[in-house]
Amino acid sequence: MSERWLSVEEIAEYLGVSKDTVYAWINKRKLPAHRIGRFWKFKADEVDGWVRSGGAAETDGHGKDS
Repeated sequence: MSERWLSVEEIAEYLGVSKDTVYAWINKRKLPAHRIGRFWKFKADEVDGWVRSGGAAETDGHGKDS
């Protein structure tokens, strides 16, 4: 059985960040997300790969959740 889709709330909890950070990462850092209707959905394995490749690394030096 394939992995289920996660909501913004679930992926934020999974990553230990706020929902606002998830939305910012979708727009600014190309967090792998899929728009289904008006909702964003995520696959944990895609997000894990993005994190491992440095997608969540701080690049602007303004501290966490920048």
